[in-house]
Amino acid sequence: MRTPLKIILVGLPGSGKTTFGKLLAKQLNFAFLDLDQVIEQESGLSIGQIFEQDGEGRFRDLESFYLKKVLDGIEGFVLSTGGGTPCFNENMDLINEKGVSVYLDVSLEEIMRRLGNDTLGKRPMFSGLGQGEATLKLKSLLAERENYYLQSKIKLSGDDISTEHLLSELMGFFKS
Repeated sequence: MRTPLKIILVGLPGSGKTTFGKLLAKQLNFAFLDLDQVIEQESGLSIGQIFEQDGEGRFRDLESFYLKKVLDGIEGFVLSTGGGTPCFNENMDLINEKGVSVYLDVSLEEIMRRLGNDTLGKRPMFSGLGQGEATLKLKSLLAERENYYLQSKIKLSGDDISTEHLLSELMGFFKS
């Protein structure tokens, strides 16, 4: 019997992991999980509070702990990770061992359009930054993180990635 699929979405903040993940999970009739929401529910603190009270190191440890817990738990799901999740504590190796990783490679221009001024203020990473500063931060994050993202089993590029495109890629992935 084949193990139900675990699809793990990685990419920059604003690349569409949560939005796309929900659509994909619905289409596959899978559970949808957002790792940041899991961390907040389990810890009783917001991501911003964890960063503020305990620092990034503690957050990354919690993130790795709950990533492993999710990947070892239920089967047949789509998981949206935080933008930095694959880059710490050998998480990308764990992701690739336990499921099918998918890198959503979206242009920085499209990410900035999606984030807009309203959403930027709601994300701790971009708090207090203007559009120009946020764009520079995204460029810096991409330079730091793309090497991890490129270890994904599937890479989807473009500003209008569809669930149909990913399903086609998944079928090709399992045929090879």
